[in-house]
Order: sequence, then C-alpha cells, then structure tokens
Amino acid sequence: MKLFSFEKLVVWQESRQLAVSIYKTTKSLPTDERFGLVSQMHRCSVSISPNIAEGTGRHSSKDKARFTEIAYSSALELLNQAILCHDLVFISESKYQLIREKLSKITAMLDGLYKSQLKNW
Repeated sequence: MKLFSFEKLVVWQESRQLAVSIYKTTKSLPTDERFGLVSQMHRCSVSISPNIAEGTGRHSSKDKARFTEIAYSSALELLNQAILCHDLVFISESKYQLIREKLSKITAMLDGLYKSQLKNW
C-alpha cells in the first residue's frame, strides 16, 4: 500500500491522535454543550490534520504554506475552546494540561513546517 507524503509527517500523525483524544474528552462535557463547545472542538480538532494533508497535495510552496497556516489557526482555535472548558470546569486540570502540551508540540511542528515552506517560495 502506498504511503502518501503527509502520512509520514509526525505533525499529521500527532494532530490525528489529538482529534481522537478530543472526541474522547468531549464525551464528558454537559449534553447541553453538544451543539456549542463540543461541536466547535470537534470541528477545529478535525481541521488540523486534513489541512496538513491537503497542503502536501499543492504544487506551489505558497499554497502549501497557506494550508499549514490554516492548520495552525485551527490548533489555536482548539486551544481557546480548551481554555473555555477549563474555565467552566468542564474538563479537569490534567486533561487541560494534556491538551495544551499536545497543542504546544503540534504548533511548534507546524511553525517549523511553515518556515521551511516559506524558504521554498
């Protein structure tokens, strides 16, 4: 079976795992948040890895960098939602810290990927 280039990227693998983790974490949120925070957290967590994947399919470095930028923005949106969940005591301190750590790692990798794409303009 052929592996596509994005599947080899650690940042894509980590962001996929984060999305799964977010889905599991949000199961414990209040049911009245199903169409609020839960839905938004699902959307932005799921948005990171597909944007990385889509960017690798682009031919120009400018396009690749743009999709990396979108993935980065989705990661920051997810961080904001996690902060709100923590503020509202919907998630524990340990789950919140774990999400922050994963996002710090992912955003650092996305930043590095973005910078390398900019060099190829």
